[in-house]
Amino acid sequence: MFKTTKQKLAGILVCLIIAMSTNFLSENYGGPQLLYALLLGLSLHFLYLNETVSPGIDFCAKTILRLGVALLGIRITFADISAIGMNTGLMVIVAVATTVVLGVLLSKFLRLSPDFGLIAGGSVGICGASAALAVASVLPKSKANEQFTLLVVVGVTVLSTIAMVIYPFALQILNVGALSAGIFIGATIHDVAQVVAAGMLFGPEAGDVATVVKLFRVALLLPVVLVISIFYGSQRATTQLGWGSLRLIPTFLLGFVALSVVASMQILPTSVTHQIGGISRWMLVIAIAAAGLKTNFQELAKLGWQPVFMLVVETIFIAALGLIFVLYGT
Repeated sequence: MFKTTKQKLAGILVCLIIAMSTNFLSENYGGPQLLYALLLGLSLHFLYLNETVSPGIDFCAKTILRLGVALLGIRITFADISAIGMNTGLMVIVAVATTVVLGVLLSKFLRLSPDFGLIAGGSVGICGASAALAVASVLPKSKANEQFTLLVVVGVTVLSTIAMVIYPFALQILNVGALSAGIFIGATIHDVAQVVAAGMLFGPEAGDVATVVKLFRVALLLPVVLVISIFYGSQRATTQLGWGSLRLIPTFLLGFVALSVVASMQILPTSVTHQIGGISRWMLVIAIAAAGLKTNFQELAKLGWQPVFMLVVETIFIAALGLIFVLYGT
């Protein structure tokens, strides 16, 4: 365990230094700390190519992110969740389902395997790279599926990062309120880290709403993967249905829900709640710095036009649904 920690230490320190630098920049020059973390991370991508540093950066982008999101649950109460409304929940379900179906239709239009459409549609509709891996895990194993999954992971990460920067400013130009902005961001951006960052860029209230909506999308991963495994999966996958499929639910989602219950019960002192929230924010800054360090825009050019076309069309589609809802349905 000590050896593993030592291997990750260099990358963790890099992300921590970036986070501390962004705190200095934000306090002295203004501007959102999370955006500074992303920009500094992107500018230092060459560090990720160093094998000494990359394990720690991966740890921050995955484990620290999940811990940060789990701790963020202390800021969300059942009252906050109920404020989103049933209509928003139904919109998210429809958006996820139609995006997955669109992926299958696009794969047929481009004369690609339907498996590719499911992987791309699930990734855009639910939760980015993790959804792509989860969907691929219940599809028939093939080299083509493995390669396409890797391409989707790269493509959806880049598109999610672009959306994280563009969406908050576009919503402000449209003069969208914090609640509606949070719903849109949570319902349309692919990865959890970018959703949280985009929400915080718009404002704290939008960040909280976006996180709740996004985690509802993440919760839909289980039923979507189960349906895919029933109708499209291999025999090995379909024999694993049942309670064992609960392992697909991300642990950080359970932690988020548990802390939301604690926050709703109001059993912790306000000072402790604020401290946990502060720790969560620092973890998210570290995680978004790591996401920036890992992002290489040049890799998008290597994907070929078909996967890029699918991901872009699906991203525009789910964004259009979300925008129509927040402008006319809320």
